[in-house]
Amino acid sequence: MKYKKLTQQDKETYDRDGYLLVSSMFSSKEIELLYGIAINDEVISKKSYDRGDREGLRTKLALWYSLDDSIYSLLARSERIVTGVELFLNGEPAHFHSKLMQKEPKVGGAWEWHQDYGYWYRDGFLFANMLSVLTSLTPANKENGCLQVIKGSHKLGRIDHGFTGEQVGANLERVNEILKIMELVYVEMSPGDTLFFHSNLLHRSDRNNSSEPRWSLISAYNRIDNKPFKEGNKSSYTTIEKVHDSAILDYEGGSISEDTDFSIKSSNTDR
Repeated sequence: MKYKKLTQQDKETYDRDGYLLVSSMFSSKEIELLYGIAINDEVISKKSYDRGDREGLRTKLALWYSLDDSIYSLLARSERIVTGVELFLNGEPAHFHSKLMQKEPKVGGAWEWHQDYGYWYRDGFLFANMLSVLTSLTPANKENGCLQVIKGSHKLGRIDHGFTGEQVGANLERVNEILKIMELVYVEMSPGDTLFFHSNLLHRSDRNNSSEPRWSLISAYNRIDNKPFKEGNKSSYTTIEKVHDSAILDYEGGSISEDTDFSIKSSNTDR
Protein backbone atom coordinates (compact mmCIF):
# COMPACT_ATOMS: atom_id res chain seq x y z
CA MET A 1 0.00 0.00 0.00
CA LYS A 2 1.22 3.49 -0.83
CA TYR A 3 1.04 5.84 2.17
CA LYS A 4 0.83 9.62 1.96
CA LYS A 5 3.94 11.68 2.52
CA LEU A 6 3.78 15.42 3.16
CA THR A 7 5.83 17.82 1.06
CA GLN A 8 7.53 21.19 1.32
CA GLN A 9 4.50 22.69 -0.42
CA ASP A 10 2.31 21.27 2.36
CA LYS A 11 4.58 22.95 4.89
CA GLU A 12 4.21 26.29 3.11
CA THR A 13 0.42 25.94 3.33
CA TYR A 14 0.65 25.02 7.03
CA ASP A 15 2.96 27.96 7.78
CA ARG A 16 0.65 30.38 5.94
CA ASP A 17 -2.74 29.18 7.21
CA GLY A 18 -1.87 27.56 10.54
CA TYR A 19 -3.35 24.23 9.46
CA LEU A 20 -3.30 21.60 6.73
CA LEU A 21 -6.16 19.25 5.91
CA VAL A 22 -5.04 15.99 4.28
CA SER A 23 -7.80 13.91 2.72
CA SER A 24 -7.65 10.11 3.10
CA MET A 25 -4.51 10.16 5.24
CA PHE A 26 -5.78 6.82 6.55
CA SER A 27 -7.63 4.21 4.52
CA SER A 28 -11.21 3.12 5.10
CA LYS A 29 -9.93 -0.25 6.33
CA GLU A 30 -7.66 1.41 8.90
CA ILE A 31 -10.45 3.65 10.18
CA GLU A 32 -12.96 0.81 10.26
CA LEU A 33 -10.57 -1.21 12.43
CA LEU A 34 -9.73 1.70 14.73
CA TYR A 35 -13.30 2.92 15.17
CA GLY A 36 -14.57 -0.60 15.75
CA ILE A 37 -12.10 -1.05 18.59
CA ALA A 38 -12.82 2.41 20.02
CA ILE A 39 -16.60 2.07 20.27
CA ASN A 40 -16.23 -1.26 22.08
CA ASP A 41 -13.28 -0.25 24.27
CA GLU A 42 -14.43 -0.73 27.88
CA VAL A 43 -11.29 0.93 29.28
CA ILE A 44 -11.84 4.04 27.17
CA SER A 45 -15.49 4.09 28.23
CA LYS A 46 -14.55 3.84 31.90
CA LYS A 47 -11.81 6.46 31.68
CA SER A 48 -13.85 8.98 29.68
CA TYR A 49 -15.27 12.07 31.31
CA ASP A 50 -17.14 15.07 29.97
CA ARG A 51 -16.93 18.83 29.74
CA GLY A 52 -19.93 21.14 29.70
CA ASP A 53 -20.37 24.10 27.38
CA ARG A 54 -22.08 27.37 28.29
CA GLU A 55 -25.52 25.77 27.64
CA GLY A 56 -24.78 22.73 29.79
CA LEU A 57 -24.41 20.26 26.92
CA ARG A 58 -21.55 17.81 27.36
CA THR A 59 -18.86 16.20 25.22
CA LYS A 60 -17.01 13.07 26.34
CA LEU A 61 -13.29 12.48 26.00
CA ALA A 62 -10.56 10.19 27.23
CA LEU A 63 -7.00 11.56 27.42
CA TRP A 64 -3.68 9.85 28.04
CA TYR A 65 0.01 10.73 27.82
CA SER A 66 2.56 8.01 27.06
CA LEU A 67 2.56 6.03 23.84
CA ASP A 68 2.31 2.23 23.87
CA ASP A 69 1.38 -0.54 21.44
CA SER A 70 -2.39 0.08 21.39
CA ILE A 71 -3.94 0.86 18.03
CA TYR A 72 -4.39 4.50 19.08
CA SER A 73 -0.66 4.82 19.69
CA LEU A 74 0.19 3.03 16.46
CA LEU A 75 -1.62 5.83 14.65
CA ALA A 76 0.17 8.49 16.70
CA ARG A 77 3.52 6.75 16.13
CA SER A 78 2.94 6.01 12.45
CA GLU A 79 5.67 7.11 10.09
CA ARG A 80 3.34 9.22 7.95
CA ILE A 81 2.13 11.24 10.97
CA VAL A 82 5.42 11.65 12.84
CA THR A 83 7.32 12.57 9.68
CA GLY A 84 4.70 15.22 8.93
CA VAL A 85 4.95 16.61 12.45
CA GLU A 86 8.75 16.75 12.10
CA LEU A 87 8.32 18.77 8.92
CA PHE A 88 5.93 21.28 10.48
CA LEU A 89 7.81 21.68 13.77
CA ASN A 90 11.19 22.02 12.05
CA GLY A 91 12.69 19.45 14.40
CA GLU A 92 12.24 16.24 16.31
CA PRO A 93 8.79 15.87 17.92
CA ALA A 94 7.73 14.30 21.19
CA HIS A 95 4.22 13.12 22.05
CA PHE A 96 2.43 15.34 24.57
CA HIS A 97 -0.89 13.52 24.82
CA SER A 98 -3.64 11.83 22.81
CA LYS A 99 -7.37 11.96 23.30
CA LEU A 100 -10.43 10.26 21.90
CA MET A 101 -13.18 12.84 21.42
CA GLN A 102 -16.75 11.55 21.54
CA LYS A 103 -19.41 14.08 20.52
CA GLU A 104 -22.63 12.09 20.72
CA PRO A 105 -25.83 12.76 18.70
CA LYS A 106 -28.09 15.58 19.93
CA VAL A 107 -26.32 15.90 23.31
CA GLY A 108 -22.69 16.52 22.31
CA GLY A 109 -21.81 20.04 23.36
CA ALA A 110 -19.87 22.90 21.78
CA TRP A 111 -16.27 23.89 22.36
CA GLU A 112 -15.56 27.58 22.78
CA TRP A 113 -13.02 29.57 20.77
CA HIS A 114 -9.55 28.72 22.08
CA GLN A 115 -5.94 28.10 21.23
CA ASP A 116 -4.34 24.89 22.46
CA TYR A 117 -1.32 26.89 23.59
CA GLY A 118 -3.73 28.95 25.66
CA TYR A 119 -3.85 25.85 27.90
CA TRP A 120 -0.38 24.45 27.33
CA TYR A 121 1.29 27.75 28.22
CA ARG A 122 0.13 27.07 31.78
CA ASP A 123 1.79 23.66 31.70
CA GLY A 124 5.18 25.37 31.48
CA PHE A 125 5.98 25.21 27.77
CA LEU A 126 7.93 28.36 26.91
CA PHE A 127 7.47 28.18 23.15
CA ALA A 128 4.43 27.45 20.98
CA ASN A 129 6.47 24.86 19.06
CA MET A 130 3.55 22.47 19.38
CA LEU A 131 0.74 21.20 17.18
CA SER A 132 -2.23 18.85 17.13
CA VAL A 133 -3.14 16.14 14.63
CA LEU A 134 -6.85 15.30 14.38
CA THR A 135 -7.98 12.21 12.50
CA SER A 136 -11.71 11.88 11.88
CA LEU A 137 -13.21 8.47 12.71
CA THR A 138 -16.69 9.47 11.56
CA PRO A 139 -17.97 12.14 9.16
CA ALA A 140 -17.54 15.68 10.49
CA ASN A 141 -19.80 18.38 9.10
CA LYS A 142 -21.63 21.55 10.12
CA GLU A 143 -24.64 19.64 11.42
CA ASN A 144 -22.69 17.43 13.82
CA GLY A 145 -20.34 20.14 15.04
CA CYS A 146 -17.21 19.95 12.91
CA LEU A 147 -14.13 21.96 13.81
CA GLN A 148 -14.08 25.63 12.87
CA VAL A 149 -10.81 27.53 12.49
CA ILE A 150 -9.79 31.13 11.88
CA LYS A 151 -7.39 30.93 8.97
CA GLY A 152 -4.00 32.48 9.73
CA SER A 153 -4.85 33.28 13.36
CA HIS A 154 -1.75 31.42 14.61
CA LYS A 155 0.23 34.49 13.58
CA LEU A 156 -1.50 36.59 16.26
CA GLY A 157 0.39 34.92 19.10
CA ARG A 158 -1.15 33.67 22.34
CA ILE A 159 -4.43 35.32 23.41
CA ASP A 160 -5.62 35.56 27.02
CA HIS A 161 -8.00 32.77 28.07
CA GLY A 162 -10.62 32.52 30.81
CA PHE A 163 -13.43 30.17 31.87
CA THR A 164 -16.64 29.78 29.85
CA GLY A 165 -18.85 27.16 31.48
CA GLU A 166 -16.50 24.31 32.36
CA GLN A 167 -14.17 25.18 29.51
CA VAL A 168 -11.36 27.67 29.11
CA GLY A 169 -11.85 29.93 26.10
CA ALA A 170 -10.12 32.82 24.37
CA ASN A 171 -11.07 36.42 25.10
CA LEU A 172 -14.26 36.88 23.06
CA GLU A 173 -13.91 40.64 22.59
CA ARG A 174 -10.61 40.02 20.80
CA VAL A 175 -11.94 36.99 18.89
CA ASN A 176 -14.89 39.01 17.56
CA GLU A 177 -12.51 41.66 16.23
CA ILE A 178 -10.31 38.97 14.66
CA LEU A 179 -13.34 37.52 12.86
CA LYS A 180 -13.89 40.88 11.17
CA ILE A 181 -10.56 40.65 9.35
CA MET A 182 -9.78 36.92 9.11
CA GLU A 183 -11.55 34.05 7.39
CA LEU A 184 -13.70 31.55 9.32
CA VAL A 185 -13.40 28.03 7.89
CA TYR A 186 -15.62 25.04 8.66
CA VAL A 187 -13.33 22.01 8.46
CA GLU A 188 -15.63 19.30 7.14
CA MET A 189 -13.97 15.89 7.08
CA SER A 190 -14.59 12.32 5.96
CA PRO A 191 -13.42 9.33 8.00
CA GLY A 192 -9.67 8.98 7.50
CA ASP A 193 -9.06 12.67 6.79
CA THR A 194 -6.43 14.26 9.01
CA LEU A 195 -5.97 17.86 10.13
CA PHE A 196 -2.61 19.21 11.31
CA PHE A 197 -3.00 22.51 13.18
CA HIS A 198 -0.74 24.96 15.01
CA SER A 199 -1.03 25.35 18.78
CA ASN A 200 -1.91 29.06 18.40
CA LEU A 201 -4.62 28.53 15.76
CA LEU A 202 -7.99 29.73 17.05
CA HIS A 203 -10.60 26.98 16.75
CA ARG A 204 -13.98 25.92 18.11
CA SER A 205 -16.90 23.60 17.33
CA ASP A 206 -20.70 23.73 17.63
CA ARG A 207 -22.94 21.22 19.38
CA ASN A 208 -23.91 18.02 17.58
CA ASN A 209 -27.41 18.64 16.22
CA SER A 210 -27.43 15.50 14.09
CA SER A 211 -28.51 11.92 14.71
CA GLU A 212 -24.96 10.66 14.12
CA PRO A 213 -21.89 10.74 16.42
CA ARG A 214 -18.74 12.73 15.69
CA TRP A 215 -15.68 10.86 16.96
CA SER A 216 -12.06 11.81 16.38
CA LEU A 217 -8.62 10.90 17.64
CA ILE A 218 -6.35 13.85 18.41
CA SER A 219 -2.65 13.59 19.22
CA ALA A 220 -0.70 16.62 20.42
CA TYR A 221 3.03 16.94 19.78
CA ASN A 222 5.76 19.13 21.21
CA ARG A 223 9.17 19.84 19.71
CA ILE A 224 11.49 17.80 21.87
CA ASP A 225 13.75 20.76 22.79
CA ASN A 226 10.73 22.67 24.20
CA LYS A 227 10.90 20.95 27.59
CA PRO A 228 8.38 22.42 30.08
CA PHE A 229 9.83 24.03 33.18
CA LYS A 230 6.96 22.70 35.28
CA GLU A 231 7.08 19.09 36.40
CA GLY A 232 4.77 16.91 34.35
CA ASN A 233 4.60 13.84 32.17
CA LYS A 234 7.92 12.95 30.54
CA SER A 235 6.34 11.97 27.23
CA SER A 236 6.46 15.61 26.04
CA TYR A 237 10.26 15.46 25.80
CA THR A 238 10.80 11.77 25.00
CA THR A 239 11.78 10.47 21.57
CA ILE A 240 8.94 8.78 19.68
CA GLU A 241 9.58 5.24 18.49
CA LYS A 242 8.07 5.44 15.03
CA VAL A 243 6.33 2.40 13.54
CA HIS A 244 5.86 1.46 9.93
CA ASP A 245 2.61 2.65 8.42
CA SER A 246 1.48 -0.94 7.94
CA ALA A 247 1.35 -1.47 11.73
CA ILE A 248 -2.27 -0.34 12.01
CA LEU A 249 -3.66 -2.94 9.62
CA ASP A 250 -1.39 -5.58 11.18
CA TYR A 251 -2.83 -4.87 14.65
CA GLU A 252 -4.43 -7.85 16.35
CA GLY A 253 -4.98 -6.50 19.86
CA GLY A 254 -8.00 -5.09 21.61
CA SER A 255 -8.66 -2.25 24.02
CA ILE A 256 -6.14 0.11 25.53
CA SER A 257 -4.47 -1.02 28.76
CA GLU A 258 -5.92 -0.18 32.18
CA ASP A 259 -2.38 0.86 33.17
CA THR A 260 -2.23 3.66 30.62
CA ASP A 261 -1.49 7.04 32.23
CA PHE A 262 -4.90 8.59 31.70
CA SER A 263 -5.59 12.20 32.62
CA ILE A 264 -7.97 13.12 35.39
CA LYS A 265 -10.74 15.64 34.81
CA SER A 266 -9.02 18.48 36.66
CA SER A 267 -6.09 18.51 34.21
CA ASN A 268 -5.38 21.72 32.28
CA THR A 269 -4.55 19.71 29.16
CA ASP A 270 -7.81 17.92 28.61
CA ARG A 271 -9.67 20.24 26.30
